[in-house]
Amino acid sequence: MRKSRAIGQKATSARARATRIGVAPAVLVLASLCLAGCHTPGSDDITGSIGQDGVPPTSGAELQRYTEDLGQRYDQQPYDKPTAMAYARALRASGRYDQAVAVAQRLAAKYPKDMQVLGAYGKALVEDGRLQEAASVLPEAHTPDRPNWSILSAQGTVADQLGDHEQAQDYYRAALKIAPNQPAVLSNLGLSYALSKQLPDAEQTLQLAAAQPGADARVRQNLALVLALEGKFNAAQGVAQQDLAPVDAAENVASIRQMIAQSDTWNQIQSYDKPKVASASHRTHHYARLEKAKPQQNGQQNPQDLRPTQIGAAD
Repeated sequence: MRKSRAIGQKATSARARATRIGVAPAVLVLASLCLAGCHTPGSDDITGSIGQDGVPPTSGAELQRYTEDLGQRYDQQPYDKPTAMAYARALRASGRYDQAVAVAQRLAAKYPKDMQVLGAYGKALVEDGRLQEAASVLPEAHTPDRPNWSILSAQGTVADQLGDHEQAQDYYRAALKIAPNQPAVLSNLGLSYALSKQLPDAEQTLQLAAAQPGADARVRQNLALVLALEGKFNAAQGVAQQDLAPVDAAENVASIRQMIAQSDTWNQIQSYDKPKVASASHRTHHYARLEKAKPQQNGQQNPQDLRPTQIGAAD
């Protein structure tokens, strides 16, 4: 199955979820694409387990075999720390978030003072959408005198999902002081700017993230998304084509344009006072509501002709 079709299926699922909870469909653009973007479940640099356990395979069949093998080892030694953490991480990579939480929770009960274990537990809670619990666990996974940039970034995602974008951005900036220009944290910060309707800052931050040596397809797809939300569809397609076939990149951008058109988002985007030009969301459980927009006074612009307002450095 082509990547674009997989992303489309995730977008459909996200759209259905948002409809049930009353979120504006436009918000789904950021949420759906980022399911395959920056906040990839099980990724160690954003919300993955802290530690030296192996990275789960990306192939579906290989990941299934890898997870089953770890599950058998876990059944024999459920309190073996490396095995349990690797199994929890594999479960998260497989999208089995509730089971990953159960494994990490059991391990945390055995090692209640182990910050490595608590970090994995807290991040599993984030991915399962149990945000208040994650907000309680994550601070125990590092200390003020020895802060962990990965935990700070996870705390930022919790704050963003709870709607406190200013606090989230403080967490990301603190993480960047420890790990300057870390692409995953920069990407999280850029998405947080998008959530707080600062698309020019979001683009600038994501451009910086994408320029880093460690940036991967997740970061670039997030950049492509924000470019599309700004109306820069050609630029968005160009970025997407770095990791997708041209036809797949074009389909992704076309899907975003269709979702925007169906939700009347461009009218809402145009009505915001500068620099607040749009609202969006990231992660599976990460949604935000678009505020009621004022009527557009000067007629409707063609989306392709919209340009962002540059307001300086993102941070």
